[in-house]
Amino acid sequence: MRHVLQAPHRVMFFIGAGNVLLAMAWWAAWLVSARWPGVLHLEQPSQYAGWLHAIVMQYQVLASFVFGFLLTTFPKWMGLPELRRARYLPVGIGVFGGQICTLLGALGWSKGIEVGLVLTISGWAWGVGTLAWLVVSEKGATWHARSCLAALVLGLIGLFAWAVFVAGGSAMWAFVAIKLGTFGFLLPVYLTVAHRMFPFFAGNTVPGYKPWRPMWVLGAGFALLLLHLAFELVHAYAWAWVADLPLFALTAYLCWRWWPRGKAPGLLMVLFVGFAWLPVTFALYLVQSIAYLQTGVYMLGRGPAHALFVGFFGSVLVAMVTRVTQGHSGRPLVMPAVAWFAFVAVQFVAVVRVAAEFAGDPMRWQVIAAIGWLVAFTPWVARIGRIYLSPRIDGKPG
Repeated sequence: MRHVLQAPHRVMFFIGAGNVLLAMAWWAAWLVSARWPGVLHLEQPSQYAGWLHAIVMQYQVLASFVFGFLLTTFPKWMGLPELRRARYLPVGIGVFGGQICTLLGALGWSKGIEVGLVLTISGWAWGVGTLAWLVVSEKGATWHARSCLAALVLGLIGLFAWAVFVAGGSAMWAFVAIKLGTFGFLLPVYLTVAHRMFPFFAGNTVPGYKPWRPMWVLGAGFALLLLHLAFELVHAYAWAWVADLPLFALTAYLCWRWWPRGKAPGLLMVLFVGFAWLPVTFALYLVQSIAYLQTGVYMLGRGPAHALFVGFFGSVLVAMVTRVTQGHSGRPLVMPAVAWFAFVAVQFVAVVRVAAEFAGDPMRWQVIAAIGWLVAFTPWVARIGRIYLSPRIDGKPG
């Protein structure tokens, strides 16, 4: 176990790998229970299961990977020394302990969700404080780091909103927490990392590729995401197209502008294929908003959200974590077979989950999508888990 503690990406990705299966195993079981109560029976948690699913996936599962990446890259971006174990280990303890307790709470432990929330907020606060300390310590201004830090602060505010709800506040606080997690925390972080890293990776790999990443793109993207968030928070779905149309145009242009035209390895191409889900997502949000403006009907349901979560977040998660894991373990920068399986399977899962909104029996297809997620990720998680428990194959530290 000592190897898993040697670097922030090791411990946080190891935790995230466990989280990604545990959280979806509970959710798949709950969906089966809801659709076929005679097969499996799970009680409704003290907080509505669908909302709990959204909180766990955003603030615990994906947050594990986000913190693992940022605690590793912030010092590199800023030219600062690598973090000591005391700086990153409490983040892992808080987020992983928080998810375990939360899921135990969902399964019936009366205090589990409250204990899990305290642990999660503690881990988050420690992580945000550590990254903020790095930002203050650097000489100059690394805007990608500041963008990620701002998104993490919004995420922490979202966790406190969830705490208000758990403590007895109105359902509006849960709604605020979920939307802040999506459009205030995760999407700005993913967009920021893509803006900094994707053209850089392509420039190092594809002959003749010229990286393009002006800062106005990042600023415009963050501002438009906050505008979409504002429309969501006041339930102005009929006017969300005001943000969604430029977001679709911007992300589609980025996809076209960044796409490698020359020969590119699979480990690079999966990043851009995953990114292509983002304009698809905002096209769906755009259609949703215009349809609502004309008919008052929320016709696509949760389809756009799951194009985002499964298609974009899930695909880029596999692509980026595989790349970091290969490089930081001394292995060749290639897509292993299990990573290809996970990535391709996630594409099918995303399509199934979006299409479930229009099926005659949507719950059945949601179950299939949830089980598909587990099938897609299990071999990949097993492989990267073994890597984090082992020393680098090139003998180097880290």
